[in-house]
Amino acid sequence: MTPPLRVGCVGAGYFARFHYDAWARIPGAAPVAAVDLDRARARATGLAAYTDLDAMLKAETPDILDIILPPDHHMASICSGIAHDVRAIICQKPFCRDLAEADQAIAIAREAEIPIIVHENFRFQPWYRIMRDAMSSGAIGEVHQVTFRLRTGDGQGPEAYLDRQPYFQTMPRLLIHETGVHWIDTFRYLLGDPDSVYADLRRMNPAIAGEDAGHMLFTYADGRRALFDGNRLLDHAAENHRLTLGEALVEGTGGTLTLSGDGSVTLRPFRSLGIETLLPAQDWGGFAGDCVHALQSHVVSALLEGTPLENTAEDYRRVLELEAAVYASDRTGKRIRV
Repeated sequence: MTPPLRVGCVGAGYFARFHYDAWARIPGAAPVAAVDLDRARARATGLAAYTDLDAMLKAETPDILDIILPPDHHMASICSGIAHDVRAIICQKPFCRDLAEADQAIAIAREAEIPIIVHENFRFQPWYRIMRDAMSSGAIGEVHQVTFRLRTGDGQGPEAYLDRQPYFQTMPRLLIHETGVHWIDTFRYLLGDPDSVYADLRRMNPAIAGEDAGHMLFTYADGRRALFDGNRLLDHAAENHRLTLGEALVEGTGGTLTLSGDGSVTLRPFRSLGIETLLPAQDWGGFAGDCVHALQSHVVSALLEGTPLENTAEDYRRVLELEAAVYASDRTGKRIRV
């Protein structure tokens, strides 16, 4: 029997708990160690605790290095993983500090023949998988538009974000760089690469540094459109506003797919009032439809069974280019060809 893949994680902050929980539930994976400058946080994972990444890599020899750190620490962690010859690296988004550094990481990993998979998990949410299946099957005919309305409801007042992710207040780029980037990748997953982008961003809460509302519109040569309409100060109808973060429509000549705030997906045929439920609302384990578990399971399957990898750093580079185009469009007030 093939032994499980050994997983070493670096980072034990707020979001890391979803990574550790998912690793513990994945057949074929065995989480073995946690690294954090705060040893107590590393110990709290229940795994072997380290404060130094290289020491962990040398002692534990993991097959997978899971980097659960902010972008400032990505490059050094990637280099450490490659130096210790891990089989694969998973790296949280936003990937690296900028496009130039991302290119450097990609080149180093390519030469070492070690894949980097960016932990961009929204495309692994079950509702988007169901929606793409319905689109591919022709259930809504020719697709014309995808729309997502982000309404997290957590951005009002001087105390915004302080209870969970206080660094949001000081990020110079917030709505798109931290959150909207999820839908840059999701739109690519659903529709492919756009040929241009237009953006109009703004800051509504004076207590923060970056933008917290705005629109980005992706255009496609065949006439399709993808619209992200984001406002972190407003909410949507949901008991848990962090499940879907908002609501979505995928509209085609044969019908409309609707994602609601409870995670359900319905199909309404064209010129009909009837509704078919494709994905019912349910209690999901983990984060946002258990998408962290789905992404990590996807990587394990690729390493053990040879299934194709999604979200490799080489492919994710396009997301970084599109994000840069969004900010360039907002800055210049012009539509940017990509």
